[in-house]
Amino acid sequence: MKTFPCPCCLQPSPALCFQALTQAHPSLQQLGAEGWPHRAWWEQRRGAATEASCGDRERLGVARMLLLLSLLAGLALPAPGIAAEEETEPSRETLQDIQKKVNDLWQNLLYPLTAGNETGGMTYAACEMQPSPKLDAEKPQVTGQVLFRQHYPQGRLEAIFHLEGFPLNDDQPGRAIHVHELGDLSSGCDSTGGHYNPFRVNHPRHPGDFGNFSPKDGKIRKFKPNLFATLFGPYSILGRSVVIHEQEDDMGKGNNKASLENGNAGKRLACCVIGVCSGSLWEEKLPEVADKKKRLLRTRL
Repeated sequence: MKTFPCPCCLQPSPALCFQALTQAHPSLQQLGAEGWPHRAWWEQRRGAATEASCGDRERLGVARMLLLLSLLAGLALPAPGIAAEEETEPSRETLQDIQKKVNDLWQNLLYPLTAGNETGGMTYAACEMQPSPKLDAEKPQVTGQVLFRQHYPQGRLEAIFHLEGFPLNDDQPGRAIHVHELGDLSSGCDSTGGHYNPFRVNHPRHPGDFGNFSPKDGKIRKFKPNLFATLFGPYSILGRSVVIHEQEDDMGKGNNKASLENGNAGKRLACCVIGVCSGSLWEEKLPEVADKKKRLLRTRL
């Protein structure tokens, strides 16, 4: 049986730790007699151990927990001479099941209400846009919502951009919209940090690089499906922010460092924090952007 270093090695008196554990858990004495892999280590250290105690109860409790975890790991390993089962490549279903379990763990720990049965597995989030308080008076005062929905656990993220407050003339550049790493508005949009970039890649390959949006009649009405960002798992955008920029995103083609970081999108006009919500706001706004898409298709035909 393969052995592992015992996690209690850092304790000042290993022998006394072992004695305390075996007194508290008589079953460990039997395991030791049967060849528990840590027993030999304890016996080697017993002579050199001092009479110092193991510290307070909290440290002893941690030592007990770690020691038992190490014991379970050691017992789970195959003994020498026993042929291990032939390794096979995991199936697609197995990988999906593992991914679902990881997502379940994150959802239960961080956002326990987002995948409730009352929504049929559909999770909704909203971001209530507000103008940056540091803007000059003549700058656009953008308000509205950015809405998200995603079917749990493996659906693709969809978004509705329902914004107003832009200049009424349509002869203006597109506005860049990105997810930023922090949901901190304590200093307005300046405290939202940089682009959310968990994979440490260049712009525009960040999960929340949504691209450019061209206002019409002072408004943005846009529906986007199949976004790379997600509401689930360790890379969830929940609790982060959406920022609307003053300028157009150069999509990483600006031939400078800022282009690969933020697309040279300029000042931050407005921002909001992404939070879990009900589906009522999505259902209210969806017909407007869906009807707009249908009208555009009819005009092209």
